[in-house]
Amino acid sequence: MKQYLRQIHPLAWTIIIGTMFGRLVTSMSIPFLSIYLTRVLEATPTQTGITVAVSSLAGVMVSFYGGYISDRIGRKIVMLISVFSWAGVFFIFSAAEHLWVFFVANTLNGLCRAVFEPTSRALLSDITSPENKLLVFNLRYAAVNLGVVFGPIIGFQLGSSESTFPFVISGLIYIAYGLVLFLQFKIQHANLPERHQATAPRLREALITTGRDRVFLPVLIGTTFCVLGYGHFSSTLAQYLARSPIFENGSQMFSYMLSLNAVTVLIIQYPLVRTFRNFPPLVPLIVGNLLVATSLMMVGIAEGVLMMMMSVILFTIGEVLLFTMMDMLIDRIAKPEWKGTYFGTIGFNNIGSVIAPVMGGVLLSQFGAENGLAVFVPIALTTALGVPFLLIAHRRLVVREKQTESTSLSM
Repeated sequence: MKQYLRQIHPLAWTIIIGTMFGRLVTSMSIPFLSIYLTRVLEATPTQTGITVAVSSLAGVMVSFYGGYISDRIGRKIVMLISVFSWAGVFFIFSAAEHLWVFFVANTLNGLCRAVFEPTSRALLSDITSPENKLLVFNLRYAAVNLGVVFGPIIGFQLGSSESTFPFVISGLIYIAYGLVLFLQFKIQHANLPERHQATAPRLREALITTGRDRVFLPVLIGTTFCVLGYGHFSSTLAQYLARSPIFENGSQMFSYMLSLNAVTVLIIQYPLVRTFRNFPPLVPLIVGNLLVATSLMMVGIAEGVLMMMMSVILFTIGEVLLFTMMDMLIDRIAKPEWKGTYFGTIGFNNIGSVIAPVMGGVLLSQFGAENGLAVFVPIALTTALGVPFLLIAHRRLVVREKQTESTSLSM
């Protein structure tokens, strides 16, 4: 293991560590946004859902362009512009006093995330050898969850459900992250791979190519339903716990659930990935989708803390299977000169994150937080709709790889 860790590019370590601190500070603030809007600004569940959803909507609209532009002009400039812009967005959050300002800030938050995230993942792929890619993608995912272990608890202690001060800390950390990236790009300039300037696809060509990919398209549709289910955890569940008469001090309970989610990821990630790494790459996504749907059903019937915590653990197992293997799947499908484009295009599955808060807000407004079953059964069933599409993608990928293998053997 030490030998593999030494082989990881210094810039990859910067992204992994920066991701950890970035998620630490954002998990102090963003997950509590729906509670803050409901409690402090007295927004309705539907208004809150729309304000939370706009971040993902903005991300969906530009995620393709983020990856595409990084293929055209290079990862460095795209990452630096987006990370410093992201820092500015957090300062807007900290100064916001009206619902429309939060709406604008969350729109910009989604734009920055949708440009920075696919570009950073594409860069990780560029600078990592094939035998180390699974390790690096999993280290990045572990860094995300290590940050989320402590972030929600710190955020609750800082009063994130009643104050915007934690956003100031987020802004300062992202400025520091940007400065470290800038220095690393200068130091490692000679060691970075050249961008695919000559072969990077034009926008129309890229849209046609990804749209016609018989494996990628059902993966995109299927993972949209996966992301929809995942999106309810930080939106609908937060509002449900804050309003439900069953649970006292729902905000505190929600912060503990976020931390339990992250701790569980850190405990199970390595053995789970080790178990599933030799499976066909879409099998973990199918199992993960079913587990997330089941856990959401459990939330609807939970009447105590124990059942709720069990649902979080089940949800987390599904989450790990979905998101640790997704990057490897996209890396496996895409050609080297198309990686930024494919990593950007898969961001269209965040339409699920757009639908989740609005759908949850409407269900809560319609049935109320006292009727969890009526709220979460439709959510669970909608999440499970991803399974048929992932099964189609699985069958098509098996056929494609057999054809590729036969072609290479005949040459």
